[in-house]
Order: sequence, then C-alpha cells, then structure tokens
Amino acid sequence: MQIFQSTLFKKYYSPGCFTLNRTFAFFCAIFICIGCKNPVDEKSADTEYRKWHTITLNFEGPATSETAAENPFLNYRLNVTFSKGNRSLVIPGYYAADGHAGETGASSGHIWQVKFVPDETGEWDYSASFRNGAGISTSEDPNAGEPVAFDGQTGSFIVLPTDKEGRDFRAHGRLQYVGQRYLRFGESGQYFLKGGADSPENFLAYADFDNTYASDTSKVLIKTYEAHARDWKEGDVIWKNGKGKGIIGALNYLAGQKMNVVYFLTMNIGGDGKDVWPYLTHQDFERFDCSKLDQWEKVFTHADKLGIMLHFVTQETENERLLDHGDVGPLRKLYYRELIARFAHHLAVTWNLGEENGPAPFTPNGQNDAQRKAMATYFDRHDPYRNFTVVHTHASPKAREPIVDALYGFEALDGLSLQIGNKTTIHEETLKYLKRSADSGKIWVLTQDEIGKWHTGAVPDDVDPARDTLRQEVLWGNLMAGGAGVEWYFGYQYAHNDLNAEDWRTRENLWALTAVALDFFQEYLPFPEMSNMNELVSSEKAYCFGKKDEIFAIYLRKGDNTKINLEQNQEKFEIKWFDPQHGGPLKDGKQLFLEGTGWQPINKLNDEQDWVALVRVIDS
Repeated sequence: MQIFQSTLFKKYYSPGCFTLNRTFAFFCAIFICIGCKNPVDEKSADTEYRKWHTITLNFEGPATSETAAENPFLNYRLNVTFSKGNRSLVIPGYYAADGHAGETGASSGHIWQVKFVPDETGEWDYSASFRNGAGISTSEDPNAGEPVAFDGQTGSFIVLPTDKEGRDFRAHGRLQYVGQRYLRFGESGQYFLKGGADSPENFLAYADFDNTYASDTSKVLIKTYEAHARDWKEGDVIWKNGKGKGIIGALNYLAGQKMNVVYFLTMNIGGDGKDVWPYLTHQDFERFDCSKLDQWEKVFTHADKLGIMLHFVTQETENERLLDHGDVGPLRKLYYRELIARFAHHLAVTWNLGEENGPAPFTPNGQNDAQRKAMATYFDRHDPYRNFTVVHTHASPKAREPIVDALYGFEALDGLSLQIGNKTTIHEETLKYLKRSADSGKIWVLTQDEIGKWHTGAVPDDVDPARDTLRQEVLWGNLMAGGAGVEWYFGYQYAHNDLNAEDWRTRENLWALTAVALDFFQEYLPFPEMSNMNELVSSEKAYCFGKKDEIFAIYLRKGDNTKINLEQNQEKFEIKWFDPQHGGPLKDGKQLFLEGTGWQPINKLNDEQDWVALVRVIDS
C-alpha cells in the first residue's frame, strides 16, 4: 500500500526507535495523512505536485547496502511507468540507501527511489516494476529476473501548474533539441544561448562531498571554494550541519554574473584530475556511493533554481576505453543508467559523450566511430526525457575532421561541444559545421566549449583585462555564425587554471562581456529566425547576422568600416549602435537611416572601439 512509502510514516515508524505492528502503523499513518494530496513524495506527505517540478517516490525494498554480497546496483532493477491518457514514460530508479543518504551519510537501507518530472498538468498514474536477478539492472528484457517486494505497486497523483518565475528553470520547462540551431524551453518557448564556466573540469572534486579523494596523492586538487562561501545565502541548501556553502556560493556567484551553464566531469579516473567518480572507490565500477551522489543532486537542484544548465561530461580522452574497452557493455551501461536514473530529470541537461573523444596523435587508442555512435544511441533510447546529447571534439582540424565527418546525419547526436585550438578560425569553423550538418538532414547545435591553446585558454583578468580576442573571435565569432554560445576554459599555464580554479571572480570581466553579448541577442534579435549573412557586408573582418529585408546585426571592430548590400530592397531602415564591451542602451549616431538599393555605407558611431550596428526596417 502506498501509505507505507510516505515520509510521515517513516518519521513515526523507525526500527531504530521503536516498533509498531503494521495494523497499528496503518491506522496511525491514515490519521496523520488525512487531507494529503499524495503520500509518496519524499519531501513531505502533503506536497503539492507541479508541472516541471521533480517528484521523488520512495519504495521500500529489501534491506541491503552498497557493499552487500547481493549487489543492489547490479541485481535489482526498478523501472516506474508514469502515464497520462495515451502517454507513458518509463523512468529508471536507483538504490538510495536510507533515502536521505546525502544528509545521513548512510551506505545501507531499504529505499529505492525514482525521480519524475511531469510535463503536463492533471492526473498521472504510476506502476512500479521491481525485479531481482543476476545483472538485471542493465537488461533490456522487461521480464528478466523475478518480481520482488513492491513490484506491481500502483498509485496516482494530481499535477498543478508551475508556480515559479524568473530564471528558475521550472518556470520555463525542459530545455530540448527541436531540430534547430538552438535549444528551446518546453514551457516558455524561449530559445537558449549559453554562457558560463568550462573550468574547473573537476568542479565536483569538492571536499564537502562524501568520500571524495584524489587517487593520485602526488596531485591533490580537492576544492573548498572558500572564496565563494560568502556568496552562499541564508536559506540555500546545505547538508550535514553546514556543508556545501562553498560550492553553492560558487553557483550563486555564476548566476549573479548572468551566466547559465557549468561544465563538469562525472568520471576522471585515470584522467587529469583523478578525483571525480560516482563509485565507492576509483577501482570498483559496479558499486555507487549513495551519499555522494545524493549530495551532487542537491547541488544540481540548486543550479536548476538559479537557471544554470548542467553540462555532464561523462569521461575524458585518457579514460574513454576504461569501461568495457570503450564499448557500451555491462559496466558502461551500469554507469549510464545510474546517471540517467539520478540526474536526467533536471530540466537543462547536456550529455557529453566524452572530452576530446576519439583517436588523436596523443591518444591513438581512443574510441572508434561505432563506439561513439553506440554511446549516443544508449542515451537516445534510455533517457526518457531525451536530453541534449553532444560529443566534445579535438582541438586540431586534423584530429577533429575524421571524427566529425562520420557523425553527420546521425539521429542520436544533437550537436558538437567544440574545442578549437586556433581562436581566429572559430567563426568560419562554426559556419562550416552548421552548413554540413544542415545538408546532412540534421542540423546541429554548436557551442564553443574549449579554446586553445591548451595551456592558455581564457587567462585571468589581471593578465588580459580587455579580452579583445576572446570577445571578437570566440564569443561574437560563435554567436554571429549561428552558434549557440560559449563556455570559458581556463587553460593550465596560469593561476586558477582548469584543474585548480576555485574562484570564478578571477574571470569577472569575461563573465561581464559574455552577459553583454547574450543580453543583446535575447533583447534585440529574433535570433532563431536569423542566419549568418557575411556576404552582405563589404568588410572581410565584419560579421553580419540577419533576417533578410527585416533586421541585421553587424559587428565592426575598432577601425573597421563597411557597406551593406540592401540589394533591391525598397524599405527604409533605422541604424542604432550597441557597445559590445560595456553594453547599455542602444545609441544614435550621425547616420540615423539607410535607404536605397545596392551597397550602402554604414558610418560608424566612432572608430575608438568595437561597435555593433543594429539595422532594422522601419514599419510603414
């Protein structure tokens, strides 16, 4: 009976405190839960269920532990089918120890959980399948093993509209690939451009996460984020009597800079940092750490509330053959299933198949084309929410091109997480990949997630305060080609680098420049309807992004001038100017209008800095 899954029941019925017989417990629970809308949510028995909000169901199964002889991660499988009308979604569940392991540190218990995010209001039904058998967790056979414990349990609940607003992703719905160059939110319909942190890649190597250590003791890079503890706010999530303030404060800071994405490895065994993994140890790939993963979940949930996308990088180039020699075999399936079961419900997820994936001169034994496609296919078939899936590329064209060429038109892959070593080629490379992917029948979402050289990246503000190259070539270079945004990689040569960075204030100028660009696109441009139109401007250095006969944005560098080809257009256009370095309102120049056909000069506001010309048709 579902009443025995309620949090209130567990509060008053705890074997460690006292024992009640089931009959007495049943009537106590009924009395306690009178008026409850749904008693199965793990938060409280009277929780209201809302669209786009996470619903966590607890199920009482066999008492076991992370280290039990009967491995609960391998030999039990929980799948819960949620249905509404003719629709149904099968959501994988996971072993959760005592159900609150992030707070208690528990490694044993009898709770299995499933996390579900409804995308419709109204009444939803659910039915649980819970089966036991050797290696059953990754079996595709719904009838494998034997039904046990709560198998067959059913229930229902009512979902109300979301009550969130602002940046909170629950106000916008799930971020989805929709067959265009940009991701779109399922509720608000807004299109997404990203800007944020690509470093530190070992973001999750955090001292306040249980059992987090460096397997290479000669290079300990475990973080405290002490510089961001002051950014934690009263009422924000913590665990274990005050842990978590540093990493939660770091996310608060990033959101305060208007950034909306954070990049992190979920497994770097044998890689650069050697300090992040979901397992109990770095040597056992069949058992997961329930309390650590529950603490990750607390951080990820906070990111959702702040409007920060979660960029899950599932492996790096050094360890891409660690599991099943690179195949999607038992160990990789187990790893992916745990990630999906625990974290796929989040509303803005990027599944990255691997950093610098595939063979290159320095990793000749990298995964092959078939293995890459098998990984993408697994996420496509097993993530019930069909979250955005990409692969991270190598930096050099010689290493990148053969891998990318084999992926055009592949249905399970939604885009590229681009690494480009030569910053001056980012604009043209983005244009090339967009065109080739469109020609293949599936256009990709292209984000610029790492820049070269590997040792430099985006240096601290005190080394390069103006950021001219990063602003012109990388940020605006990607966006004005039709790319979907950037993450900033810190390199290795300077302080606060890709492995040891703990203070994002070291790049505050960079966050500001990024926010300026994203604000301009979101406020002034119907960018999903626009495309690159460099052919309409005379300067080879200028970028032109437009919607023919209606609106054009033209990026002009300091000292550069251009003409625009209005072709045979008879409309009258206004010209406004935007400052890509400092932002602010649009400005008027001496030239207020453009009209006529053919090539028309654009007289820049001044030659002292970069400017963006916003050329818009005047409604008659």
